[in-house]
Amino acid sequence: MLKGKKIAIIGGGKMGSIIAQGLFEQKIFPKRNIIVTDIDNAKLDFIRSTMGVQVSNDNKKAAKNANIIIIAVKPQNMAATLTEFSSVIDTSKVVISIAAGITTNFIEASLAKGVRVVRVMPNTPALVGEGAAAVAGGSCAEVDDVNLTRAIFDAVGISVEVNEKLMDAVTGLSGSGPAYFFLIIEALIDAGVKMGLPHDLAAKLSAQTMLGAARLCLQSDKQPAQLREMVTSPGGTTAAGLKVLEEGNVRATIVSAVEAATNRSKELSDGK
Repeated sequence: MLKGKKIAIIGGGKMGSIIAQGLFEQKIFPKRNIIVTDIDNAKLDFIRSTMGVQVSNDNKKAAKNANIIIIAVKPQNMAATLTEFSSVIDTSKVVISIAAGITTNFIEASLAKGVRVVRVMPNTPALVGEGAAAVAGGSCAEVDDVNLTRAIFDAVGISVEVNEKLMDAVTGLSGSGPAYFFLIIEALIDAGVKMGLPHDLAAKLSAQTMLGAARLCLQSDKQPAQLREMVTSPGGTTAAGLKVLEEGNVRATIVSAVEAATNRSKELSDGK
């Protein structure tokens, strides 16, 4: 599906760089077939020296010579970026956007009729190959385009296909979700230190516990509630801790956090 194709990543920021690195490390694309663009020459020099991929500050030329274009710019820069290279994008190319809140309709309206556009909401754990990305095809995208996009993002984690109308919910859940878990880990560290553990030890145990619980959820055939019950003995230590969490409305608070992030995503995407 991807053999012999060239990919241009427009935007060499954190996520663009993560994707580029994942693509060659997982042997999805050879380095010679990856080009990353950015307006910051210092950033491009760093990407070239650390990754060995091609770099450029010419978006139009990079897009013209690529079969697949990943747009990894900030949402507020999307319109100007599309204007730069829209004239060289035809129906032979696939355009993939990871800009939060920017719809495929908005992108399609800036490009030639029939151009295949796919929208993706990734998240930052892609930095360590543990990303979660939701993929939605635009009006002209074909099954192969969605599959191609999923192959790219599976290189830095896992991907799922969703209806585009669910993208705001995805943003609120997995797009913003890593920050929720970082906050929980911070709290666990603070609690461990309060109970007498050295900070480094509390940090290691907290992060590994979160990782282990998540991996158990992914690999087990049991639901999270069943896994929770497995570790909760009546009258035991876990039951005592869970009682405090439930009394503090932790479940409802997390639901409210995802709802607030989802609503904010909708606000940001209005008209785009």
